[in-house]
Amino acid sequence: MDIILKYFPDLNPVQREKFEYMGRLYTEWNEKINVVSRKDIHSLFEKHILHSLAIAKVISFKKGTSILDVGTGGGFPGIPLAVLFPEVEFHLVDSIGKKIKVVNAVADALELKNVLSEQKRAEELKQNFDFIISRAVTAFPKFVSWVKGKTKHDQKNAMPNGILYLKGGDFAEEIKPFGKRASVYPISEYFEEEFFETKKIIHLSL
Repeated sequence: MDIILKYFPDLNPVQREKFEYMGRLYTEWNEKINVVSRKDIHSLFEKHILHSLAIAKVISFKKGTSILDVGTGGGFPGIPLAVLFPEVEFHLVDSIGKKIKVVNAVADALELKNVLSEQKRAEELKQNFDFIISRAVTAFPKFVSWVKGKTKHDQKNAMPNGILYLKGGDFAEEIKPFGKRASVYPISEYFEEEFFETKKIIHLSL
């Protein structure tokens, strides 16, 4: 929990309580349903919760923003961001039912009224969103094809509507086709831990 407060010292008491509880919930649920790598569960706050919150270092979502988290797995990055932005609506989807079971249980326990989660593929959704977020579920061009046409036209945030994609390694070739529409933010500029050295956020305006 200390690592969250290191970079987000202005959390209110309710948010601090929810993040602390989140750590316990994921540890307990991971014993039943493996949504976080066994070797990573001890670094849950750094490698999953804080990694998810990196998005909040490049954009502060305005009240009423709608966000789709595709391939959310156990709820990352959607659940941590929903705690940080309680006035933003989050729709979390994953094709694997047991992962959504964990997401539902965690969201209920944390009393997150701004989270809706369901077992679905992004392509099946009819509604549009301001932003679509994800943690490297596939190659970037393929991900873009999954969510094409699912962003709203009207803008309410400082950053143009589109995709915010957490990804590591070298993906220069993957984003080349998108030209100037794609911006890359190295997470190492915000967090000093070694884990984040190769991690980045891709923003693609749609």
